[in-house]
Amino acid sequence: MNRLLLITIFVFLSLTGCSSIQEAYKGNPTPKDFLSHDNADIFMYEGIVYSNVEGVEWVLELDYTIGEQVLEIKKQKKKAFGFRNGTANKLPIGTVIYETNTPVYIVIINGEEIPYLAMVEG
Repeated sequence: MNRLLLITIFVFLSLTGCSSIQEAYKGNPTPKDFLSHDNADIFMYEGIVYSNVEGVEWVLELDYTIGEQVLEIKKQKKKAFGFRNGTANKLPIGTVIYETNTPVYIVIINGEEIPYLAMVEG
């Protein structure tokens, strides 16, 4: 084969492979992915969206210990634009988020412990 043909094939395969990889990688869900649903109850911490999981059976069975405060809700927004760390769509401003010895984070409102879980891909 001639050299130009080999280079053309290499470039084509390289470009095709890169676009397939980009299409396959979607990344973690964003606030926009959730806020189109009326029942969404989320907050953002360290660039990750956490969602209320109080109805998830395996979460209800967890035996957790509440640890340190990791976040306080500073802003409440109903739209995804400007949704950053410390922002929630339903939790009131001033709500404190606690870590646990499990993947679940806990919010305490009116004495009720509400579990939230990171929404990550894979």
